[in-house]
Amino acid sequence: MSSPDEPNQPTGAADEPVIPAAHPYRAALEAERQGWYELVRLVGLLNEDERLTPGYYRDPAWAVRDVVGHLGTWMAQAEVMLEQLAAGTYEGHDVDIDGLNAQFLEAMRGQPWNVAWVQATAGRSKMLEQWYDLAMPSEEAAWGIRKSGAEHYAEHLDRLQEWAQELVARREPEG
Repeated sequence: MSSPDEPNQPTGAADEPVIPAAHPYRAALEAERQGWYELVRLVGLLNEDERLTPGYYRDPAWAVRDVVGHLGTWMAQAEVMLEQLAAGTYEGHDVDIDGLNAQFLEAMRGQPWNVAWVQATAGRSKMLEQWYDLAMPSEEAAWGIRKSGAEHYAEHLDRLQEWAQELVARREPEG
């Protein structure tokens, strides 16, 4: 697993199990892995100060740390949901997404980069643990996977690419 200071190596590549060919979410798991690796690559282009620079979003002001924290909190949310599905205790996804987004952002506001990074990688690890254990597809699981996996990454990766390029372009030329 990569460290928060060196996120340019995909986390968990050696640790992630091989996805069985018959897994009901094989394609979604592979798409999640590719999206995660792209996120890791983009974050790895930046130094810690750049990861804390607001501008990814302007209202509210988000930095890369906030995007990573946002994705990580949704992955943690998915882990809980998938665990409840497996236990038969999940009561449905009638969720106030905007409300949760605001709650998650506030919970992560002001955290140092390394806290946001560790939270995201831990959230992903726990989410994947539950996801790999899913034996049967369901509409509820598919919703959680869309909200926390590759489709959610895709909502953020284009803007993250633009913002990372802008931040790198601001650097002073090396002597």
